[in-house]
Amino acid sequence: MTTAPTTVLRLGGVDVERDGRAILAGVDLEVRAGQRWVVLGPNGSGKTTLVRVASCTDFPTRGTVEVLGHLLGRVDLRRLRPSIGLHSPALAAQVRPNVRVIDLVVAARSGSLVPWWSTERPEDRKDARAELQRVGCSALADRAFGTLSSGEQQRVLLARVLVTGPALLLLDEPASALDLGGREHVIATLHGLAADPTSPPVLLVTHHVEEIPASFTHALLLRGGRVLAAGPIGDTLTAPNLSACFGLPLAVEQRQGRWSAFAAAPGGPTSTTRE
Repeated sequence: MTTAPTTVLRLGGVDVERDGRAILAGVDLEVRAGQRWVVLGPNGSGKTTLVRVASCTDFPTRGTVEVLGHLLGRVDLRRLRPSIGLHSPALAAQVRPNVRVIDLVVAARSGSLVPWWSTERPEDRKDARAELQRVGCSALADRAFGTLSSGEQQRVLLARVLVTGPALLLLDEPASALDLGGREHVIATLHGLAADPTSPPVLLVTHHVEEIPASFTHALLLRGGRVLAAGPIGDTLTAPNLSACFGLPLAVEQRQGRWSAFAAAPGGPTSTTRE
């Protein structure tokens, strides 16, 4: 019997250069079993590139990448990638509007956007419905994907990722471009997922601290491709760290486990915790 590695993702001194420009520089990161990480930084800080490296869809110029106990460059990626769940809002634009939600989720197990009936197993539909229920979308199972709101689409796409049983879950700005209601539904879903001890380790990318679910445990701040701070979320999301990350004086507030940041008033407090 094999056991899952304690460290599910390790980046050591990772540089990524494209056209002579450094996108990531000397990035170190270790994600362990049970941890839920958020990666924060302004636009152009290298967040999406970090996710692409972690998902083995992009490769470092220098440094080492170890995913699920396998060293990148010494593993067959065709066997490794199915164990990595990658959620990207961009996928919604590739889905046929008339595809039924249940069929879209089932199709994830064959790596497609439409169902292949010849490859479907008897348990696939049962599992797909269970994951839709997990993200609060069981009532949408028989709807056409194109009739859903943007927030509903993102939760369905999350169910699609989860039905593959990933050992590592990567979320690239899942609440981007959503209205307030859609964003809060997605965040609530992620909070429930992260609070579930049976869920895989999570790496969430965003540039809004308001989008961090209350149950997340760790944070990494990126600026200009470099790590400014990383560690337990309460030690990392400080006013000085976020101010350096986003390039202006910020005040930070935590209320009922949720974070917010805003331009600091001269002479005012920079950090507040409210329950």
